[in-house]
This record gives sequence, structure tokens and C-alpha cells, in this order.
Amino acid sequence: MEREPQGFDPTTPNVARLYDYLLGGKDHLAVDREAAEEILRAAPEMRAAAGANRAFVLRAVRRLATAGVRQFLDIGAGLPARTTLHEVAGKAAPGARVAYVDRDPVVLTHVRALPADDGRLAVAEGDLRDPEAILKHPDVLRVIDFAEPVAIVLGAVLHFVADADDPARIVATLRRAVAPGSHLVLSHATGDARPAAMAAVARVYRRAGIPFTPRGRERITELLAGFALAEPGLVWLPQWRPDEADAIDFPADPASSLALGGVGRRD
Repeated sequence: MEREPQGFDPTTPNVARLYDYLLGGKDHLAVDREAAEEILRAAPEMRAAAGANRAFVLRAVRRLATAGVRQFLDIGAGLPARTTLHEVAGKAAPGARVAYVDRDPVVLTHVRALPADDGRLAVAEGDLRDPEAILKHPDVLRVIDFAEPVAIVLGAVLHFVADADDPARIVATLRRAVAPGSHLVLSHATGDARPAAMAAVARVYRRAGIPFTPRGRERITELLAGFALAEPGLVWLPQWRPDEADAIDFPADPASSLALGGVGRRD
């Protein structure tokens, strides 16, 4: 999945670059490819799972924008993919505003190089473990008005937050900051379907100094406290309001997406 510690170290795998490799991108190094291939040996589904995560996030953003949401805060944005979140939001809702937040300087450099728009896109350095700083960041506040509904996107990022950093507190802080009618888009890795494989994946990440904590359905549901889940609820990623193309990799076993996703509304 996504995200990683600060600093550029070409000798250590980087979460954003690993995810880019799994998605078939080009912004990765040999060390990332080696780690990704080790992950794929433990869980061959991970390549399709990375694609399923990206597809879920973009589907959710498209549906929210179509339904009237005009502000999106993507925390742990990762390296830009071929289709970006702000492109999807802008196409569904011209005038939509997007703030990308990440703590990885490599990610920030790539995102800041995206074609400029007319002031509806912002890029901010921030760490999800310090949500208060993100909520006060001047670049975020330049495009996001927290007095109006906003969609917070936490796509495949909370499983890189250790239990010691209290992910429930982080989500609660974000929830309290947003206006009624706001939404949370959440996807999270789980070992419910393949516990041994996910444990092996976790070992690869941890050897690189990257915390990785797949959580069970009950724990992930707790992270959504205070949000009313939209149908179909918290489900395997390919099951969340799929387009026809989204089911191609998972015709018989959506659990092989290895992650659960859902969209909740703050009323």
C-alpha cells in the first residue's frame, strides 16, 4: 500500500515508491523493486490489491464530488498516479478544491510538479500522527474551508500508523474539525483473509524500519466511530460500489484485495 518515513535514502525501501512499483509506475529504485518482489512472493495478490485500493479511492472521490462535495483533503497522498485525485474530483465537480498532504519530501517534490491550476490545488508537508498541525497548515487552509463540508481521504495510510500513535485519536481529531455533512474515505489493510501472508508482508516493511499494522474488521470499524457508513458499509475494496472494470481482478474472491474500505458521513 502507501506512505513512509521522512528523508531520501536510496538504500532503504520507501513506501511511496513500493506502492508506485506495485501500481506499475516508474518512480522507484532497485531497493524498492527488491522489497516489492519479496512482498509479492509472500502475497502475490498485493499487486492487484494496490490497484484495487487506488480504484476504490477514486470511485469514492468521484461519487462524493458528484453528490456535491467540493473539498478534498488527501492525507498521505503518495506519489502521483496516472489518474490523480484532483483530476477525478475536478472532472466530476468543476471547481472542486484539493489539498494533498504527505511527510515524504520525494512525494512532495513530485506532487508540487503537477501542472498548476487556478488556485484550487494545494500541497502541504504534514504527518498524520500530528493531525492538529495539518488542520492549521496555511497551505491546507488556502484551499480548504473547514466550516464547509470536506471529504478527508485516508487511503491505505492508517495501517502505517502504529497502535502506540493511537490511530483512533487521530481520526477523532479530524472528525471534530470538519463540518456536519463531511465525509471520511478510509481503506485499511487487514489480515482477516490471509493472516500468514500479511504477517510476512509486515516483516518486509518492518525490516525497512516501516511500521505496518494490518487490523481486523472490528478494529477498523472502531476507527470509523462518529461517521455513519454509506452503503454497502465496510467491505472488501472491490465490493464498494464497483464499476464493471473494478471486478476483473477479483471475480471469485474479493477478500484477496487484502483491505477493507468504506465511506462515512459526519452528521
